[in-house]
Amino acid sequence: MHSYLDRMPFEPARAKTFIDGVWADSILPTLIEYVRIPNKSPAFDKDWAASGHMDEAVALAEGWARENAPKDAKIEVVRLEKRTPVILVEVPGTGPGTVLLYGHLDKQPEMVGWEDGLGPWTPVVRDDKLYGRGAADDGYAIFASLAAIRALREQGAAHPRCVVLIECCEESGSHDLAPYIEHLKKRIGSPDLVVCLDSGCGDYDRLWCTTSLRGIVIGDLKVEILREGVHSGDAGGIVPSSFRVARQLLSRIEDPATGEITLDELKTDIPADRRGQAERAADVLGTAVFDKFPFLGDAGPAIKNPVELALNRTWRSALEITAAEGIPDLAHAGNVLRPTTTLRFALRLPPTIKAGDAAKAIRKVLEADPPHGAQVKATAGGQTGWNAPPMSPWLEGALGQASKEWFGPEAVAMGEGGSIPFMGMLGERFPEAQFVITGVLGPGSNAHGPNEFLDLRTARRLTGCIAQVLNTRANLG
Repeated sequence: MHSYLDRMPFEPARAKTFIDGVWADSILPTLIEYVRIPNKSPAFDKDWAASGHMDEAVALAEGWARENAPKDAKIEVVRLEKRTPVILVEVPGTGPGTVLLYGHLDKQPEMVGWEDGLGPWTPVVRDDKLYGRGAADDGYAIFASLAAIRALREQGAAHPRCVVLIECCEESGSHDLAPYIEHLKKRIGSPDLVVCLDSGCGDYDRLWCTTSLRGIVIGDLKVEILREGVHSGDAGGIVPSSFRVARQLLSRIEDPATGEITLDELKTDIPADRRGQAERAADVLGTAVFDKFPFLGDAGPAIKNPVELALNRTWRSALEITAAEGIPDLAHAGNVLRPTTTLRFALRLPPTIKAGDAAKAIRKVLEADPPHGAQVKATAGGQTGWNAPPMSPWLEGALGQASKEWFGPEAVAMGEGGSIPFMGMLGERFPEAQFVITGVLGPGSNAHGPNEFLDLRTARRLTGCIAQVLNTRANLG
C-alpha cells in the first residue's frame, strides 16, 4: 500500500483495463447470481427474515467483498434487533478525507409485463445489458464502489478513507437506516463527501449528477354515499356517484384538463440555478425527455417544451392514482350504483416542500365541505425531498473531468423526479459534506417495472468516474 507521501499519479487508461477486467471476470457473474435472489424489500415481503432471501443476498455481496476489497479493509454485516441488516466496509485512506459510499440490496416486487424469456429473477445478458430486478437499482453499488477503490490501489494512486454502507430497506423508505447511522456514527466519522449510486441518468453518453430529488405524499381518499349498492337504473340520476364525488374532490388539487397542481401549498419557486440546469439538460436530451416513455399510438406528453417538461419532472408537483377499492374488476361488474369509492394517490412534491405540511394541506382540502353531504375521509403522509448544497469548485471540476475521461462529453447536472428517502437525513447529519448522487437508471432501464436492466457499459464507466473523483479528493491535501 502506498502512503499519502509517496502516492502515484492516477492513470485512467490503466484503470480502464483493470475495471473492465473486474467487471467481466468477477462483478457480472456475481450480479447474475444476485438477480436470481428474490430479496424483496420488507414493504413487499413481511416475512423477509423467515424467507432468508435477504440474508442470501447479503451473504453473496459480503463474500464478494471479502475476496475483492483491499486486504486492509474491515468488512462486517451489522444487525440490529428487528431491523434489516447493513454491510459496512471500512477502507483506510492513502490520502486525506473521508468518503461515504452508499448502496442498497433490497428490491422492488416482480411486476407483470416482462417480455418472453425475461423475468425479475431470471438474469439475461443481452447487448451489454443485464436484465432482471435489482442489479441497476442498485445492487451494483457495492461492487462498483469497491472496484473503484481497488483500481486506485492497483496502481498506487491515492484515495481518501472510504466507508461503504449498504442497506436493505431503501425500497421501503429506509426506515432502518437512521438507527444504523446512529449506531455506527463513530465508525463512519464525518465524511466530507457522500457518494450515492442509486440515481438516474438522462442518457448513457455522459456522467449525470443529481442535484435534487422530489418528495412524495401517499394517501387514500375514501368517499361513501350509501350503506349498500343499489340498482343503477333505479338510483342513477338521484344518488350521486361516489366516483364522481371523488373526482370533484381531486379537482381541488389538480386541474383535470392539464394535470397542473393548483393547491398553493404544493407549489414552490424554482431556484435560478436549478432552472439553468434543467435548461442545460433539456438542451442535451431534446425530445428524449419524453421519447423514452412507451407511449401508445398517437399518445404523447402533456406539453412538448423539453425545458418545461424537465421542470415538471423535478420541481413541480404531480398527481397519480395508483390503486382503487370499491370498484370491481370487469368480470364481476354489475349494473350497480356502488356505495363507496376509495382511491390511493401518490403526489410527487418539489424538493423543498415539507411532506408533513403538504399532507396536512391535502387532507384539509379534500375533507372540507364534501359534495352532497358524502362521508369523506382522507389519509396522507410522506417523505420530504432533497435539494443538494452548492457544489464546491473542486468537485464540479472533478466530475466534469471524469465525464470527459470516461464518457467523452461533459457531465450534466439535473434534478430527479423520484425520491431517495435517506438523502435528506444524510444532508442534515453531515451538513458540511459534498454530495455526488448519480446512477445508471437511464432510458429504457425501467426501474421497478418490467424488463428492468443494468447498462453494463455505463456501469463500468461510472466505476471509473468514481475512482477518478476519489483520487482528486485525496490529492486536495
